[in-house]
Order: sequence, then structure tokens, then C-alpha cells
Amino acid sequence: MSWYTFVGALEQGFIFGLMSLGVYLTFRVLDFPDLSVDGSLPLGAAVCAAIITGGGDPYLSAGAAFLAGVLAGAFTGIISTKLRILNLLAGILTMIALYSINIRIMGAPNLSLLNQPTVFDRFQGLGIQGFAVPMAVVLVILIVLKICLDLFLQTRFGLAVRATGDNPAMVKAQGVNTDNTIIVGVSLSNGLVALSGALLAQAQGSADVGMGVGTIIAGLAAVIIGEAFVGGRSVFVATIGVILGSVVYRLVVAAALSFRFGPLSLAPSDLNLITALLVIVALTFPRVREKLKSRAFR
Repeated sequence: MSWYTFVGALEQGFIFGLMSLGVYLTFRVLDFPDLSVDGSLPLGAAVCAAIITGGGDPYLSAGAAFLAGVLAGAFTGIISTKLRILNLLAGILTMIALYSINIRIMGAPNLSLLNQPTVFDRFQGLGIQGFAVPMAVVLVILIVLKICLDLFLQTRFGLAVRATGDNPAMVKAQGVNTDNTIIVGVSLSNGLVALSGALLAQAQGSADVGMGVGTIIAGLAAVIIGEAFVGGRSVFVATIGVILGSVVYRLVVAAALSFRFGPLSLAPSDLNLITALLVIVALTFPRVREKLKSRAFR
């Protein structure tokens, strides 16, 4: 793996770290399998690209992308809690609807951002090499939002959100409206995913309606890999694990795609196979570790 491939994998790991934090919020905190993230990631990219190509400010476009994701998540939460549609199906319905909405927003299946202003432009020439600027900027954004998410989950409402995922019957008995906690949690999750899509579009120079395919799998892989490394003893540690898992996932994928052994090599079309193997290894790793520990103490 070359140096530029390594840096590119780190950048992707940080960008998708935002997305993974959103998946962690629904998958681990709320126990809500939300497939709408496959649509909200390109939604953020589409909103961002449409605003920038229309002459808008790139920072404003990132904020608008976050709000668009919040609305998409709220739609999923509302049809799941108020219309009593199964949460898995609610996410699928939102994802399908967003496919058409994203094309409407962009006016085409994809939109180029080449030679357009981005959030990274203002940080060029500050002593950081040009190719590393997006990685550094995204890392700062990721750390700030990780801290904000940690603080939110420590608030009274955040504790109610966490309790909703653990024991909704107990939360209802305490007089908390679990519909509201689910709607807010899923909204924040999709907001983070959409913001990730906006930064990804600006980093790679284009937005595409198909760029969200496999988002939920990559997010779950990052969460599971992170838990295998650091566990989930607290929210602070768990969110660090999610970011670490996202980076490790991207580095392993980059290393696998760079693998060459004679005529044998992996292609980008093998990405799903690599992801499946990674998740299997991450899921079995804690059990193997516990067995090894138990044998060591015998």
C-alpha cells in the first residue's frame, strides 16, 4: 500500500467515522435497525452539491445537508412510531423515496464539484500539505461532533434515549414518551450520516445518487470492529471505538485492494466480500479472546 493510498484510507475513515457515529446511535443506542442511511448519505451529498453549484457557500451547504438528513430521519421515526410501521420497513421505505428525491435535488443522477469551492479551500497554505488538508479538517470536525454526541447522551434527554434502546417498557413507566426519543435519535443519526455525505462529496469532487449503496453495512462493520478493539464500557469509549473501527475498516479494505500475489489480486468489486469477512472476524474475535483468557487462568 502506497503512502497516498494510506492517507486516502485515513481520510475515508474519518469521513465515514461521522456516518458510523450515526449508525452507532441507532444500531447500538436505540436498537433501531435504520436502513434509511443508505439514502441519507447521498441526500447530504446531493443537497451540498446542488447548493455549491448554484453559487452557495460550502459551509452553508454542509449545514443544509445536516438538516436534510435530520428531516429524512424524522420521517423514518415518525412513520415507524406514529404509523406503527416496522422500523426495518420504515427505513427501507425512506431509502427508496430518497433515491428519487436525490435525483430531483441534483437534476441528474450525479453532479460534479470539480473547480467548485469547498470547506477545505480556506485551510490550504496553512502549513499542511495540500493532499492532507481534507483529512485534517474532517478529523477536527469528527472530534468536535464526537464530543457533542457524548455530551448529548449524558443529558437528561440523552439518558432517556439510551434507556429507550435498553428497556422501552421501563422508560414508558417513568412517563417518558419513547416515540419522541426514537424520532430525535433517528433524526440526529441521519443528520450525521448526511453531513458525512456532504463532506465526502466535497472531498471526492462529485455527488452520485448511488454513493450510499452499502452505507449501513460499512457503518455496522465500523461499530462491530470498534467494539472488538475497545468494547463498550461507556459512551465516551464506545464512540472512540466507532471512529477507530471506521479507520481500521478503511485501512484493511485499502490494504486488501492493494494485495498482489502473482496473478492473484482483489478488485473493487470484491469490497462486499472483504466487508463480510471483516465483520465475521470482528464478531468472533471477542469470543476467541475470552476463550484464550479462560485457558490462560486454568
